[in-house]
Amino acid sequence: MSIRPVKRITQAQPAMEGAGVHLRRAFGFGDPSEFDPFLMLDDFRNDDPRKYSAGFPWHPHRGIETITYVLAGNVSHSDSLGNNGLLGAGDVQWMTAGRGILHQEMPQGDVQGRMHGFQLWANLPSSLKMTSPRYQDVASKEIPVVTDDDGTQVRIICGDFWGKKGPVDGIAADPRYLDVFVPPGKRKTLKVETYRQAFAYIFEGSGSFRDASAPQDIMRESVLPNGEEYLEWSGNRSLILFGNGDEVTVQAGESGIRFLLVSGKPLKEPVAWGGPIVMNTQQELQQAFRELRDGTFIKK
Repeated sequence: MSIRPVKRITQAQPAMEGAGVHLRRAFGFGDPSEFDPFLMLDDFRNDDPRKYSAGFPWHPHRGIETITYVLAGNVSHSDSLGNNGLLGAGDVQWMTAGRGILHQEMPQGDVQGRMHGFQLWANLPSSLKMTSPRYQDVASKEIPVVTDDDGTQVRIICGDFWGKKGPVDGIAADPRYLDVFVPPGKRKTLKVETYRQAFAYIFEGSGSFRDASAPQDIMRESVLPNGEEYLEWSGNRSLILFGNGDEVTVQAGESGIRFLLVSGKPLKEPVAWGGPIVMNTQQELQQAFRELRDGTFIKK
């Protein structure tokens, strides 16, 4: 067994999307090979409805999958194929855009005005870029939760973990999407197969993913007056990109730590990316935008 070293730790950066939704972008629109098969992760979290209620009006997607995970509030959605629905706290929507879809997503706060959720984009391989669009809407109650003896709790949205299987299936990149809580002061090792690209995103509490093989400049090791060593923690909205190995180790801070642990099999294909459309070549990308202009984007 080998612990994955930490390659890099960054903070999610402020961004604005849709009709004026204030959010934090953990990664996206950089080198797509870094997180392959994943393209982007947004954290939309706010207590002020004025900063999210305008939502994400009608917009296209092709060649990707969008994964929306709601923690607080609701997100209503509708699309050009006549689908519509409402995601509540704990619910997930895994949308395969495939050959093309137009949709809108409109966030609504809870009774205190709070809105919190994540949207992850996953790439589709060239063989499935033009597949038929589909939805997998998953209610919170359908997502298995497993609790270990030390109190570590894992919600399994997609993939197999600790003998349970998440409700989302049939995804090309064989992703595993986990919502993990490790109690205060506990140290936990979680399996992540060597063939997977993997990252963690902290959204509550703090902790350290550093191990002895991690670069020294990522988390400074300091010495307390009594001679004991400690690690500076990563906290809220920290993104941790892992190197190679088959396990991830986390040490929870004094308030525990909650994070997304996401991994998948890299596609290792060329990427031509233009906003909400991701293809393999510039010619395919240009064709998609031509079809948007001439009204032939949606395929029957």
